[in-house]
Amino acid sequence: MTTFAELPLSSALQQKLAAAQFTIPTPIQTQAIPPALEGKDVLATAQTGTGKTLAFLIPLIEQLSREPLRQVTALVLLPTRELAMQVNEEYEKLRTKALPKAALVMGGVSEVGQIRSLRQARLIIATPGRLQDFMDRKLASLGQVKLLVLDEADRMLDMGFLPAIRRIVSVLPVRRQTLCFSATLEQSVASLVHEYMRQPVRVALGSVLKPAESVQLKAYEVRPGEKMDVLRQLLYAEKGQTLVFARTKRGTQRLANELVRDGFNAAMIHGDRTQSQRNGALNGFQEGRFQVLVATDIAARGLHVDDVAHVINYDLPKMAEDFIHRVGRTGRAGSQGRASSLVAGAEVLELRNIERTLKLRIEREQVDPSTAGRPKRFVQNTLASRTLTALPGEVFV
Repeated sequence: MTTFAELPLSSALQQKLAAAQFTIPTPIQTQAIPPALEGKDVLATAQTGTGKTLAFLIPLIEQLSREPLRQVTALVLLPTRELAMQVNEEYEKLRTKALPKAALVMGGVSEVGQIRSLRQARLIIATPGRLQDFMDRKLASLGQVKLLVLDEADRMLDMGFLPAIRRIVSVLPVRRQTLCFSATLEQSVASLVHEYMRQPVRVALGSVLKPAESVQLKAYEVRPGEKMDVLRQLLYAEKGQTLVFARTKRGTQRLANELVRDGFNAAMIHGDRTQSQRNGALNGFQEGRFQVLVATDIAARGLHVDDVAHVINYDLPKMAEDFIHRVGRTGRAGSQGRASSLVAGAEVLELRNIERTLKLRIEREQVDPSTAGRPKRFVQNTLASRTLTALPGEVFV
């Protein structure tokens, strides 16, 4: 398959794909969509930003269009509200006139509209916790589901959703199709696959424990009190949009407020923000009204913006896998991106542990504190090109 036009899809869906300018499939779409259209279970792992959402939405929409009108026949489970909303947006782009809107089920927003939409939906896009709550209150019926999609399966398990997933799957028909998409295939995900899937077609593209080659990596070793100065200089030098990651909600708040005081158009996303605030920040960033978005790891997977020029780890993540997901927010859809990490004190050792786990070495940049407040000189002295070199005895493929 070299174009979507070659797929055995309804004319209505083909027209929607053409209208959305989806013409050439990505590698994961090329390998995952045909077996999914044949009704086979599919287990797919690939780096973030490779087009996994469309890889399950196309066969899902095609199956819904072929089914007679009935109760819910498809269910998509995702780890975060942001990701659920973005999958719903992609569904709306491709939804044909014959299909109703999806029921978007997630926490942080009013239940009333969600409960109403469940009564007529044939597709539910949900986070596990809120859907389990609706099931326990007998507000959601899943007995007719023929297609289950587990998106970002590893992240859902990391976030503690396994009990909710088990509760949900326990009421689904045994004879169903299951599509599982994950950035990593850890033991917990492998166990889930063994339990819930039937001879799945395995799709694995590239290393899921390495950054994409389109992302330039760099680390700045700084003194503990210099991080903010270095961050400012990186932002002064960046013409495109920048996503800055902090480890805590309080740190995210403080960082965003300080950047706003410095004159940057900055917004923030973290777990204590209301859904309306999170939507406003994300939409503003996607539309280019905010130059900088400061976020906790809630955005490491649930954020899909194609033109993020630069990802900055103001704080390093706790897990090496989260480093992959963070830097995967840039360099998407074939574009080039940059990812910088600011490390001070004990974080130098944390970065070495991340490198050891991911089997890579990131070029270090020493920062001259005397350049603080002088953007041009800082750019000339420190913004060198990234070099990604293998550790002794290793080869990148």
